[in-house]
Amino acid sequence: MAEPANRVVLSYPADLSTWGRDTVEERRFRAYLRKAHDTAAAGDRWAEFVGVGCCGSALDVPLRVEHVEGGTELTGDTEFAFTVREACDLDGGWRVQSEAGPRAEPR
Repeated sequence: MAEPANRVVLSYPADLSTWGRDTVEERRFRAYLRKAHDTAAAGDRWAEFVGVGCCGSALDVPLRVEHVEGGTELTGDTEFAFTVREACDLDGGWRVQSEAGPRAEPR
């Protein structure tokens, strides 16, 4: 049996919209990640669906595991932290509700 992971650092691309960043960093999305994945190891890549409400287009966010502290098993106690990596031409516009969708703004 794998040892539990204490902390997992995930990165998302710099061109993820502010709305997308807020969504993936929410408490409920972190809870989802613990249920969707049994383990995490540096270099793992996860394409995670992020809904955009009742009348938007879907967005798959490419997350990458940058670092894992402790073991590899994800548990209810595993903490997630996020960092930004290079842009990847992510086009996650909320096209139904706005002309071009939200774009990333520097933080």
